[in-house]
Amino acid sequence: MSEIVVKDPADSGALIVGGTAGIGLHSAFAMADVGVRRMVIVGRTQARGDDACERLRERGVDARFVAGDARSVEGATAIEAQASEFLGAIDILMCTTAADVRPELFGNIPATAIATTLDDLVLPSMLMASVVLPGMRERRGGVVINVASDAGKTATPGETVIGAAKAAIIMFTRGLAIEEKRCGIRANVLTPSLVHGTASTERITSDGFSAKLFASAAKQAHLGVATADDIGALAGFLVTRAAAKLTGQAISVNGGISAA
Repeated sequence: MSEIVVKDPADSGALIVGGTAGIGLHSAFAMADVGVRRMVIVGRTQARGDDACERLRERGVDARFVAGDARSVEGATAIEAQASEFLGAIDILMCTTAADVRPELFGNIPATAIATTLDDLVLPSMLMASVVLPGMRERRGGVVINVASDAGKTATPGETVIGAAKAAIIMFTRGLAIEEKRCGIRANVLTPSLVHGTASTERITSDGFSAKLFASAAKQAHLGVATADDIGALAGFLVTRAAAKLTGQAISVNGGISAA
C-alpha cells in the first residue's frame, strides 16, 4: 500500500459546493488566506457565482463557477466532472448547502414536506462524497468538510426534521472518517448554531416561531453570535498541515449557545 499523501494548501485544488455566499464563500476566503490557489465554486445562480469568483480572484485564487445541483446522482457526477477538468484533482471537498426551510413544530409540518427537506439537506454531502472519494483514494489523500448544525446534536423544539437531517450529516461524516483514514482522507463536520450575516439566518429570524426560537438562542451566546467568517476560519484551518491528524470530529462554533 502506497504512502499517505498530505498536500500543502498551495498544492491543493478545492471544490466548494454551496460556495457562492454565506459560510461556503467565507470558507473559500479563509482557504485562500492559508494558500489554496485553485477553487471551483458551485451554486445555482450564475450572477452570485460570478461575483464570488471575482472576489476570490482578488485574493489571488484561480476560481471557476459551476452551476449545479448536488441533490441527484446525475447532478453530483456532472459537478465532479467539471471540477476535475478544471482542477486536475479535487484534494478538498466542502459541502455546505442550504434548503428553503424554517424551524417549525413537527405537528405543523405537512407530511409532503418531510422527504423534500431530507433530500435537500442530506443528499448533497453524501452524493458529492460518493463521486469525489474515488479520486482521493487513488491519490492517497484528501480533505472532506461538511456543514451541519448543532440541531443534529441537541434536541430543539421546531427542529425535529431539520435536526434529523443534520444528525445524518454528522454521523455520515464521522463514519466516513473511520472508513477512509487508511486512505489518508480526513473528514470533519462543522456544526454552527445561529450565524449572523447569512441569508439563511435572515430568513429564519424574520418572523414566526423560528424568530422566537433563535432570539432566545442568541441570548445564550455570551461570547457573541458566530459569523460566517468565524465558521470559515475553522474550515481554513482544517485544510492545513496543522490539522493533518484531525478527523471524525463534529465541531461547534456557537459563541456558547450550547456545549453540544
